[in-house]
Amino acid sequence: MTRLLAAFPLLKAMRRLGGALLLSLAVTAAAQDYPSKVVRIIVPTSTSGSVDIYARLVARDLQTAFGQSFIVENRPGATGMIGSELARRAAPDGYTLMFSSNTTHVLGPLPREPRPFDAVADFTSITKLLRYPLYLLIHPSVPVRTLNEFIAFAKGRPGELVYASAGLASMSHVAIELFTHAAGVRAIHSPYKGPTPALQAVAGGEAHFLFNNIGTSQALVAAGKLRGLAITGDKRSPVLPQMPTMAELGLRGFENVNTWVGSFAPAHLPQPILNKLSGEITRIMRTPEMEKRVLNDGYIAVVNTPSQFRSEILAEVEVWSRVVRERGIKAE
Repeated sequence: MTRLLAAFPLLKAMRRLGGALLLSLAVTAAAQDYPSKVVRIIVPTSTSGSVDIYARLVARDLQTAFGQSFIVENRPGATGMIGSELARRAAPDGYTLMFSSNTTHVLGPLPREPRPFDAVADFTSITKLLRYPLYLLIHPSVPVRTLNEFIAFAKGRPGELVYASAGLASMSHVAIELFTHAAGVRAIHSPYKGPTPALQAVAGGEAHFLFNNIGTSQALVAAGKLRGLAITGDKRSPVLPQMPTMAELGLRGFENVNTWVGSFAPAHLPQPILNKLSGEITRIMRTPEMEKRVLNDGYIAVVNTPSQFRSEILAEVEVWSRVVRERGIKAE
């Protein structure tokens, strides 16, 4: 009897081990067959933006690589929170993915109480696809040519200059808040419903300055409707090598300020499926065709591993949480 009782814990442990082994075998088998049906890619923003464009380009190539349909679904609303919540609640089986940006994924939940989701804990980070610096632009009526001249001009007119953004708590908003704080400038915020209206507002003289991206802005600079002063980031952009970084001009703290597009899945995606998706998306982003497209759009391809991507998001959440808190930024 004593020997029989002593065997019970061993039997239980063996049953647990056997269950874990069966689960592991099932996950491995599912990964080997993945994908065996249609995969949907949720984009929590409207069509035609950088997230949507690259989600569709990658979906096209994933479909070719896997021989299975990858369908992009745009689910905009509530500054991306509707689509993000839909992806968060999906089964972690690889058949629902999400492509998003740090504007939506990192900044989106920060000014809201309670926060609708945790950018790291509630999702599986697959890989970053690309990033691009923010481009500080002014209307030509502002009589300056350099960043330092602009800071001096704005300091002499506290509360008189107006800056445009793509909306409250957008990247273009919090980046300007970071800039005005670092430069000791006071300006008036004029939020618009998206980056295009904000860009048009400065080009049309409704506002004095904003942060935007090179790809959509440089044509207006070339036409004389805007004037570029500097970019964020740790080095100059390969598509605009003559434009200095803010750090070069003496304004530190903007070396890691950029906008990126990345790929995600719901939390607890099985590792074999994560490896499969990460590897294939990385391969796609490194093809000559995609690298040329990224460069022509004024972006930089920066694929990384899931763990690297996760660590970078954690660091960003810390930085932008502080900015949102200290500057009193609230969501719409």
